[in-house]
Amino acid sequence: MQIGIPDDAGPLVATTPSTVSRLTALGYDVVVTAGAGDAAGLRDDAYREAGALVTSDPDVAWESDVVVCTAVPDDVAERLRPGATLIAQLAPAARPERTAALAGRGVTALALDAVPRISRAQSLDVLSALSNVAGYRAVVEAAAEYSGMFGGQVTAAGSTRPATVFVIGAGVAGLAALGAATSLGARVRAFDVRPEVAEQIESMGAEFVSEPAAQQQVSADGYAAPLTEEQLAAALALYTREAAAADVVITTALVRGTAPTTLTAEAVAAMRPGSVIVDLAAPGGGNCELTVPGERVVTPNGVVVLGYTDLPARMPRHTSELYGTAVANLLTLLTPGKDGELTLDLDDIVQRGMTVARDGDVLWPPPPVQVSAAPSAAPASSGTDGTDAAAAAVVAQEEGRRRPAWLGKALAVAGAVLAGLAVAASPADTAGHFVVLALAVVVGFYVISNVTHALHTPLMSQTNAVSGIILVGALLQIGSSSLLVTVLATIAATVASINIFGGFLVTRRMLRMFRRADEDDDGGGRRAGARGAGGGAGAAASGTAAGGGAR
Repeated sequence: MQIGIPDDAGPLVATTPSTVSRLTALGYDVVVTAGAGDAAGLRDDAYREAGALVTSDPDVAWESDVVVCTAVPDDVAERLRPGATLIAQLAPAARPERTAALAGRGVTALALDAVPRISRAQSLDVLSALSNVAGYRAVVEAAAEYSGMFGGQVTAAGSTRPATVFVIGAGVAGLAALGAATSLGARVRAFDVRPEVAEQIESMGAEFVSEPAAQQQVSADGYAAPLTEEQLAAALALYTREAAAADVVITTALVRGTAPTTLTAEAVAAMRPGSVIVDLAAPGGGNCELTVPGERVVTPNGVVVLGYTDLPARMPRHTSELYGTAVANLLTLLTPGKDGELTLDLDDIVQRGMTVARDGDVLWPPPPVQVSAAPSAAPASSGTDGTDAAAAAVVAQEEGRRRPAWLGKALAVAGAVLAGLAVAASPADTAGHFVVLALAVVVGFYVISNVTHALHTPLMSQTNAVSGIILVGALLQIGSSSLLVTVLATIAATVASINIFGGFLVTRRMLRMFRRADEDDDGGGRRAGARGAGGGAGAAASGTAAGGGAR
């Protein structure tokens, strides 16, 4: 089958030379329209070297079996041949007429902006990748507009204070903005209506602004529920107060394409002259009442409001690379035989969720997918629904397997008694070793349990070093004349070896998530997708109401 990459008449391109190599390795023929990657610094010769056919005729790409693009023209259905497959951001909820036109043409349409929010689909999540770029670029735009430096400076002539940046929302875009602003030396504060993201914010070096009256727990579908009137009033008061003290405000609240108001005109009027607002929700209308989508506005009191809607496109090289990688990951999923034949499996929830049209039928919206990490409520058996009855039986079975509440306490007491008897029956020097061991366990527990999640990877490296010391000590004791010592040393060496090698394997796998496909160790060009653009925070959050982060 032939994959066509048209010239989208913009700075972005749907694939790069490195991802073309992955597509050809799957058995596809790739056709790239001449000049499609020029704005991203990707020349035609690079595509040719990667195995693509570069053509000056734009119709060749549109007439391919599979067409991948970043910008969808209004007449896309007429450009495609019947039976073709289109992969792009299709906005099926906002543009139902386009989906109907594609279905009427007999086109199979896969929407990259409809990827289910589950872990297995992270490597296909174009929206998260673009939100990451937008959050980073928002800080770049703010730094260019701000009349001072983000980081405080100390000179012989005096010192300057760092800029104060306030970020509304800690989704993918918000966390990316936090990381960029912190790296520039700014004093960064952030708020989100979901209190569980406080740790993610703090792991990025920012300060979480706590306001219990404006916060809520995550809802069952992974998004924050709409705010009550009391919560909304408390949130708006918080935004007004923080914006008045900030030099830069970045808003990221975008709820399923709709932007709730987080900064009122009165809040902007209270800000200092020269302050900057970057509204990342401008594509949905804007979080600020004074935002004009696509425009730069200066208010009467001298506040600059940036409502740019093309922030990812302002960094075309890396945005195209991320977009192309997601496309290559998707086609890898759709080509299990690596024979150049696209095979769509609608029984797969990922593929079904993205498929909005097929065989003349509109398949949007897809069946709901339960993605919340929150525990589900036990279903009530109505006696008439077989599914409910089966679920209730499973719940009952699981409850039957649970240990009684007293059993854990009884085992702990029994273990303590046995340990005490063992110490009492041991020689005096052995009792001292038991005391050291007990203190080490207690201290180690409290130290490790208080380490933030962002530091678990370096902590694992420390435990590998400790396990190495244990392994060396165990090897020295294996040759002991005492059978008991030899047995214990063998067990210690085995356990320490498992910990060491397992730690290295986990670290290797994590590092591979952040490597380019052409740097992958196995040479197969596969790359595990990493969400979350918020650095180590692993932001899996999407847009939430009135202060939730944009996806």
